Amino acid sequence: MKILFVHQNFPAQFKFLAPALIEAGHEVTALTLKEFDAKEWQGVSIITYTTTRGTSETVHPWVSDLETKTIRGEACFRVALRLKKEGYEPHVIIAHHGWGESLFLKEVWPQARLGIYCEFFYKTHGLDVGFDPEFPAKDEGNACRIRLKNINNLLHFPLADAAISPTAWQASTFPEPFRSKITVVHDGIDTDVLVPDSGASLTINGEIKLTYQDEIITFVNRNLEPYRGYHIFMRALPEILKRRPNARVLIVGGGERGNSYGAEPDSGGSWKEIFGSEIRPLVTEEDWARVHYLDRLPYQHFIKVLQLSTVHVYLTYPFILSWSLLEAMSIGCSIVASATPPVEEVILQDQTGKLVEFFDKESLVDQICLLLTDDDLRQKLGTNARRFVVQNYDLKTVSLPKQINWVGQLAAGEETNKKFSIRKWGWGSSDRRQS
Repeated sequence: MKILFVHQNFPAQFKFLAPALIEAGHEVTALTLKEFDAKEWQGVSIITYTTTRGTSETVHPWVSDLETKTIRGEACFRVALRLKKEGYEPHVIIAHHGWGESLFLKEVWPQARLGIYCEFFYKTHGLDVGFDPEFPAKDEGNACRIRLKNINNLLHFPLADAAISPTAWQASTFPEPFRSKITVVHDGIDTDVLVPDSGASLTINGEIKLTYQDEIITFVNRNLEPYRGYHIFMRALPEILKRRPNARVLIVGGGERGNSYGAEPDSGGSWKEIFGSEIRPLVTEEDWARVHYLDRLPYQHFIKVLQLSTVHVYLTYPFILSWSLLEAMSIGCSIVASATPPVEEVILQDQTGKLVEFFDKESLVDQICLLLTDDDLRQKLGTNARRFVVQNYDLKTVSLPKQINWVGQLAAGEETNKKFSIRKWGWGSSDRRQS
């Protein structure tokens, strides 16, 4: 079977599924904006597309997002026309439709079965938008812009034959009747690689060697920004550093201007600088020397950081769940996390971690310090967290088999098992995995 993946940053969410389909004997191609050094990646044929123009400076700001997606969609459409003339006919197209790339592919290959990766459906209130009162919308028309941002989603609904989403809550953000087309299967966590290691060590700044015996608090964002609770964590640091004079804090994530989600700072700086400067007068030089910014790390070093973690902190708006939380759980980290969806699908209070209200800085401090002082509780939560991920999110035994089954049903035109629940799974339940 010929399978075409479409993702501007391939392999991204498909980094395990695409090679697995190759191994299963299928012919797999990827259409991507990302530049590769070779024309093949792990057996996947790579075809790149380029855009010939950027978003217009004069376009109405409420529809600039749609224009950008249309530009990408047209670029993929033109490449698809060329591939069709060369005789390429995919049986199945699997796309992360969020960038608009798959908008016009059915015009070229109307018989191909299209499956889309449903990450998030935007709402004007009740989810991430308006969640944090510290950062209100700058324009009263923001709700109008958000409504139009979903045009790409809405245009894909009649095109897609099936969909997949990584968490039940993310799937629940999509409206009916399309929601019933969504199968919930996470991308998968390689629990054979992401394992505890009491022998792990890491040298930072070329001189400070950290081991499992050190007291280490870890915090990870792709980019350090409010959407992932960077401001809340930073404001908790002065008190944490006072209470825990031997603790070191390892902060992993990009700190340059720009962000992954939400608005950029009005001041023109970076969120890293803004909140670092805010708390700096509250922290002594001696204590600040125990705070280490590690920027973005090679994956093997990122794993080492989590293996060294005494307490790992994960905070997020009600938004897309980060891989890093499940990776930390697989490593057996003791975790304090925000009581926000979809975090509550995986962090069960006092079972797989500790939950605190996103804005409750005092509770965050208390729970971090509690875990730093209670070895038995840390061990219990870390062991349970790893067990939970192995049972419900393991790449080889859970996620990949379900993903491959989904692809097979998509190709055959069969109805997939689309039922899911956004209830919090109870520890010991016989059905903690929804699909």
